[in-house]
Amino acid sequence: MESTDLLVSPKPKTMGRNRINHENMMARFPAGTLARIDKVLREGESKADFVRQAVEERLQSREAGDDK
Repeated sequence: MESTDLLVSPKPKTMGRNRINHENMMARFPAGTLARIDKVLREGESKADFVRQAVEERLQSREAGDDK
């Protein structure tokens, strides 16, 4: 038996990880916006994380009728 025989699995191989974000949208921001975001990012937070969170908070506010 070769050492590679131990690595064989009945489960088919998959590539990469499962998608967690299923929708994409390109957005343009006024000049300087991304620099402003960079200045307020928390440690380990990406611009994409920041934007996703900001959109989610705004959606919740509007859905609750707090923002018209």
